[in-house]
Amino acid sequence: MNIRKVGIICRKDSPDAQQMADELVVWLGTHSISAVVDQISEEMDLLVILGGDGTLLHVADRASMYRIPVVGVNLGDLGFLTEVGVAERFDVLQRILAGDVVVEERMMLKAGISKKGRVKEWKYALNDVVVNKGSIDQLVKLRTWADHEYITTYRADGLIFSTPTGSTAYNLSAGGPIVKPGLRSIMVTPICPFMLESRPVLLPSTVRLRTSLAEAASDVKVIVDGQYVWEMSAGDTLEVEASENHLLLICSPQKDYFEILRNKLNWGGRAMRSQIKE
Repeated sequence: MNIRKVGIICRKDSPDAQQMADELVVWLGTHSISAVVDQISEEMDLLVILGGDGTLLHVADRASMYRIPVVGVNLGDLGFLTEVGVAERFDVLQRILAGDVVVEERMMLKAGISKKGRVKEWKYALNDVVVNKGSIDQLVKLRTWADHEYITTYRADGLIFSTPTGSTAYNLSAGGPIVKPGLRSIMVTPICPFMLESRPVLLPSTVRLRTSLAEAASDVKVIVDGQYVWEMSAGDTLEVEASENHLLLICSPQKDYFEILRNKLNWGGRAMRSQIKE
């Protein structure tokens, strides 16, 4: 990689992230690379995220638009996206400068509310697009299609449209499958469905999904990557499809996908993992 300018994005509430950013600016300077903190611009060659997955999600849409490779240093809890540990950050950065890393193209979704057949604004999600009810005393009925094929009308607390990257986020908590990021697909997962027969559906990334309220309901929201929020009313249609943009994510060269799952999800328990030699 030919890296001349780096953007450093810090977790807002973390003094440790700010201190690491200052250290990183100095380190990059010794390699004749300029760096700016908490800014993103098209001329950047790399984004370094100092925080958790939420910090990375906050900038994913702009990073994908500018096609800036992103590497995440995990200062949060889980860190499915921010894979690099604090102790390995300089080693990984050295390998990035040498071009000795894998850059994955992570699929993203785009979503918009159609009113009278027209979408005025699209938003982009690396993880998921969620339809959620605000009231605790009612279910929502969501009539859902894949292209021109009617899927079903979900009676549930809500509905999750997830990418493979987002399959380990809200989708997983709602009982959806884990999908390896290389498999281009969209998951449709109901949240606490009324009927146990309502199961998650895995669809190819080529479909355009649509859902609308089968009955009027109050305080129904559409949430994109936990950030952008729209109100959804009777007559509105939420449209979700694969985005033309991808996030260029630099993965930790010291961990593989299933190692991360074992560690983050505690597969097999810590005692069992400690007995297995990789």
